[in-house]
Amino acid sequence: MDYKQAGVDIAKGERIVQRIKALMGEAGKRIGYFGGALPFPMSGYRKPLLVSSIDGLGTKGEIAAALGRYEVAGRDLVHHSINDIAVCGAEPLFFLDYVAMAALDEEVVMSLVRGMNEACVRWGVALVGGETAEMPGVYQPSEFDLVGTITGVVEQDRYIDGRTVGSGDILVGFPSVGLHTNGFTLARQVFRDAGIGYERRLPELGMTVGDALLAEHRCYLDEIRVLKKDYAVKGLAHITGGGLPGNVARIIPKGLRAEVNWGSWSEPPIFGVIRRLGSIPEDDMRSTFNLGIGLVAALDPAAAKRALAEFPESLAKPVRVGMVVPA
Repeated sequence: MDYKQAGVDIAKGERIVQRIKALMGEAGKRIGYFGGALPFPMSGYRKPLLVSSIDGLGTKGEIAAALGRYEVAGRDLVHHSINDIAVCGAEPLFFLDYVAMAALDEEVVMSLVRGMNEACVRWGVALVGGETAEMPGVYQPSEFDLVGTITGVVEQDRYIDGRTVGSGDILVGFPSVGLHTNGFTLARQVFRDAGIGYERRLPELGMTVGDALLAEHRCYLDEIRVLKKDYAVKGLAHITGGGLPGNVARIIPKGLRAEVNWGSWSEPPIFGVIRRLGSIPEDDMRSTFNLGIGLVAALDPAAAKRALAEFPESLAKPVRVGMVVPA
């Protein structure tokens, strides 16, 4: 018995690497060595602080696999990762990925990488490397796991962590387009128990269940850049697992709390469908899903008033979602 007979095809992995390099053109020259390299942008920084994050696509990947929609999965992972460091004030520099399957499917891997590369090019992020792994016995034949790491840079005195947030500050939210990349284990169970497949079209959604669930995770980098430049933002929260309660709390100093005005914004219809079909308690909905708000900014009242009135029309439209009050 050899390694290939045991379930790991090294030649296939090498073939995929060569296809990825060709896909990426000039940028592909960075791919294939033991470590990715990128010149550090020294100009413009006095005391640069590197900011890194790692995350996975989670069980949204099961829906992407069921519908053969792999490129959106790749874009989602990059968008999620960018948001996680952008809320710290960082500009993204480079991204690396990890793809694992029972046996590598070349076309699936290429679709995933194509989606990640598209997103990286769109947002000016260098895709400097990755890893593909065949793990028979760990994953089922139709499964894949997708993980990404991202690194960015911010001036040390411009790092955003919410420490200047104070009582009376306004919480301004920016809309999501759906679940983004969180809550899919619960959502999948709800539709499975209801006997509703991903290709079923529901009137209240105006689209198929699969289309609603795979709505692309919005990247808020442009919105965050405007907030930093024009509105002296005090704190930023990317609304992921834990919903508004869990994520906004991360930027609220001790002795204060976020008072959220639930119902002050419009939810994408998918949340109402999940709530109804699963008879899910509202506390669980709020702590599992973003419920239509993907980014929250803490601003002083004057800045919040301006942002709500004059934020660029080409970007996501902000809405007041609450305020900071004494605990």
